[in-house]
Amino acid sequence: MPAVTSTPGSTSAPRRASRCGRVCAGEKSMIPAFPASAPTGRRLSWVGVQAEAVGGAMRDVPDLDALELLVAALRTGSISAAARECGISQQSASTRLRGVERMLGMELFLRTPQGVVPTPEGETVATWAADVLAGAERFRAGVETLRDARRRELTVAASQTVAAHMVPRWLVALRERQVLAGRVPTAVRLLTANSVEVEELVRSGRAELGVIESSMIPPGLSHTTVGQDELAVVVAPGHPWANQRVTLEAVADAPLVAREPGSGTRRAWDDEVRSRLYRDPAEPVAVLSTTAAVRSAVAEGLGPAVLSRLAVADDIRLGRMIEVPLADAPLLRPITALWRGGVRDLSPTSRELIEVAVERPS
Repeated sequence: MPAVTSTPGSTSAPRRASRCGRVCAGEKSMIPAFPASAPTGRRLSWVGVQAEAVGGAMRDVPDLDALELLVAALRTGSISAAARECGISQQSASTRLRGVERMLGMELFLRTPQGVVPTPEGETVATWAADVLAGAERFRAGVETLRDARRRELTVAASQTVAAHMVPRWLVALRERQVLAGRVPTAVRLLTANSVEVEELVRSGRAELGVIESSMIPPGLSHTTVGQDELAVVVAPGHPWANQRVTLEAVADAPLVAREPGSGTRRAWDDEVRSRLYRDPAEPVAVLSTTAAVRSAVAEGLGPAVLSRLAVADDIRLGRMIEVPLADAPLLRPITALWRGGVRDLSPTSRELIEVAVERPS
């Protein structure tokens, strides 16, 4: 990953995988304490929450950690061995197991100098506990599968130049990488808008990742630069500038065919003029909402324009327009990825797409 600037964001507490092979910290269990056929007057409960039985009596159900410890103790015949498996002290294990016995109202172990031996009730409870733990593992695996499916769907918002000339190349590379790794390729939904609209799509959560061509970074969003783009001054073949070199000041004084103020191209051009000449550029001769419309207007002779070199490459190659060399430093602008939250809030797929973009600069 390239250098990243993040805004403060909430992070979830990490889950700890126990030595018994199951996540046993930071989890809330959702395993029913009674079967679905429980009689009227008794409601289903969730592990760790009290269950209301017939007549209003209350009974607690051990949580998953306690059930895991119980099964381990009966399997190994040793509380100390069970404690080691579950990553807790022997004293904590003994205390927790006695708590389970009190909660259930029965003795589950016969404690001897050689270890523990299950009582008949203990053997039965251990069998049920193993079933509950297996169900919890199926639940966990199912949730992870759903999460993986969501990760394979990614909505990206990109400004017009990026969407037309960069994102397709990135998506091909992303798919190739995922296929080579034996993974299901990500289904990417691409939203095309101007830079201001892209920022709003990301901020509202309608797009997980945004990519714009602008040096202006919106507040409240994390960002990282993935490449750069160069702006070119272009005119129709019959324009007076077609066979000469011009200065930035001359271009700034000319009425251009321009994009709308919210576009990354318009913002980048205005910023360059203000930073180098300390003034605003001349009013445009026309303001059009798409790059394609600007290109057509320039080719028809309406006036010069400042556009991405990527966007006009075919027009220049086919002779529809001429690139006018600048006597000043080139007009460069960063390509920036945006997202909500911090670095940890990036999905693995978004992170991978950013890496692909950095590896394949424009």
